[in-house]
Amino acid sequence: MRTLVIGDIHSGLRALEQILERAKVTTSDRLIFLGDYVDSWSEAVETVDYLIELDETHSCVFLRGNHDELCLKWLADEEHNPMWLQHGGEATLNSYKKADEDVKDIHIMFYENLTNYYLDGENRLFLHAGFTNLKGVEHEYLPHVFYWDRTLWELAQSLHRDMGKGDMHYPKRLSLYEEIYIGHTPITKTGTVTPKNAANVWNMDTGAAFKGPLSIMDVDTKEVWQSDPVHTLYPGERGRN
Repeated sequence: MRTLVIGDIHSGLRALEQILERAKVTTSDRLIFLGDYVDSWSEAVETVDYLIELDETHSCVFLRGNHDELCLKWLADEEHNPMWLQHGGEATLNSYKKADEDVKDIHIMFYENLTNYYLDGENRLFLHAGFTNLKGVEHEYLPHVFYWDRTLWELAQSLHRDMGKGDMHYPKRLSLYEEIYIGHTPITKTGTVTPKNAANVWNMDTGAAFKGPLSIMDVDTKEVWQSDPVHTLYPGERGRN
């Protein structure tokens, strides 16, 4: 069994289909999705439908992203957030306008059942954004930190390349886990990039919401497969700028 981790999709269903094909994904693989399934491109409803169907045939872990939580608040509570609309939510709203109430109810359950983090048997941590508690994720006080925090990635990038876990100044947060996989913070908004490693943290958000590709990586071998730049798969659409 391979363990494959997938970065932020942002309604880019066509890109998701590409990377699953390019990675030759089978039902024996475990797929860990880091969240942000919607907001940016036009296929929000179709993307979530696809993920729900995929879960019936494959071993999937679906983590909660901040955009998924914002979408849930709109769908379930009719909470209108102007900032959400400006950052990709308008495309999602328009996608759901074409969906019937049964579909919306099923999607609400999907969003509600997302998990905040996943820890595998190799002590590898997967979550959308980060955590702040020095004792680890199970001690985090505020759940929203898991899908909004950016300090974990900032911390990892600030470390000197030669600093390892044995160093007395190595951050305790990072030393708790063998590896940490996150999305949330795009590595770049333009060009083709690959997942980036800093300390023991891997950032899988290669800018699919903007001008970048969607990425999938084998966590054991670190082999990466990428889609075409997602904006080229949705000609005529704006995405997020």
